[in-house]
Amino acid sequence: MIEKISLDDAHTLPVWRRPIALLVLMAIAMPIAFNTWSALLNNFVIEVAGFDGSDIGLLHTVREIPGFLAVLVIYLLFLFREQTLGLVSLLLLGAATAVTAYFPSMAGILMITMLSSIGFHYYETVNQSLQLQWLDKKNAPKVLGYLAAVGSAATLVAYGLIVLSWKRFDLSYEVVYMAGGGVTVLIALYCLFAFPQFESRTPQVRKMVLKKRYWLYYAMQFMAGARRQIFVVFAGFMMVERFGFDVHEITALYLINLVANMALAPIFGHAVARFGERRTLIFEYAGLVIVFLAYGGIYFFGWGLMLACILYVIDHMLFALALALKTYFQKIADPEDIAPTAAVAFTINHIAAVFLPVLLGLLWLVSPGAVFALAAGMAGISLFLATLIPRHPEKGNETRFSVYVRSPAE
Repeated sequence: MIEKISLDDAHTLPVWRRPIALLVLMAIAMPIAFNTWSALLNNFVIEVAGFDGSDIGLLHTVREIPGFLAVLVIYLLFLFREQTLGLVSLLLLGAATAVTAYFPSMAGILMITMLSSIGFHYYETVNQSLQLQWLDKKNAPKVLGYLAAVGSAATLVAYGLIVLSWKRFDLSYEVVYMAGGGVTVLIALYCLFAFPQFESRTPQVRKMVLKKRYWLYYAMQFMAGARRQIFVVFAGFMMVERFGFDVHEITALYLINLVANMALAPIFGHAVARFGERRTLIFEYAGLVIVFLAYGGIYFFGWGLMLACILYVIDHMLFALALALKTYFQKIADPEDIAPTAAVAFTINHIAAVFLPVLLGLLWLVSPGAVFALAAGMAGISLFLATLIPRHPEKGNETRFSVYVRSPAE
């Protein structure tokens, strides 16, 4: 019999069985598997499978298909509770990551990537929903910042082990993937059996929700997804293809990102709470415009390795401010809309991801600099959309235009 307990009574449980403890363990488990996969991916597909720019674009297009289909989470909630679905998805991510190196062909890599991606995207959809349901609006930005720092710390340990042991012990891709995925599997299994089912205060709607007043949130999710693809797919690929980074070198660069995130993610959370979503998102997108233009300069003007490394770190740091988009939605949403809208938002976020990587992979073969110039334009559109967020977003005040369209009764 599965133990159930309401969120209002969860404070009576031991600290290690409360909702925040579950969120912390999930924040640790997911990035261990996902970032182990990411750290080795570019070297693995180039050295073992002989991928070029178009191949990596195809791989990431396949990887993003489950994100595009994240809306199906709404219908899976008829079969599973959100908490259970999130942990089963986490389990799938870990298991698929663990066996990645045993499928070194194009077909094998695409197949195992699809499985791990289903786990990752369905987990992320549910995890975002649970965070916004379980955290109160006042403290959500701060707690999300701390959760991001916890995830970075867990990944730092994994990456540190890769950097220190990859060459010293002549590790194989099989060993590292198995270790990273295996740890995530163990944590997911523990969470499935150690925690009760937490009953949310507001039952979630189990159907697709599309509301006109959420239009700005939808638009920003679409642009964030399109822009994110260029960083995820091509920034790391550039470091390997153009500058010849080895596994331990690209992982060392990730380590710098993680240390920065550990220090800055809580600060960013406090910044969102103090300055609001509008100001922090404007800061993020303005910074990304500059970073992507500078990435293009590496190819157009031959700027060097050190600048590329600095830009990579800054780029990664700015993405941490994306938590402001979550809390913006939390403030404007009807409580019962959080789960279905999280699924819809993930699908919207991945519309461009289905076709953009493969198309940009072809453009990459002609002009890598043009890919980053396009990303700067996308960041510029996001910057404009961020200026439309009101200073104090809430239901009925979703955009700066809301004051003109609300009826007197509101």
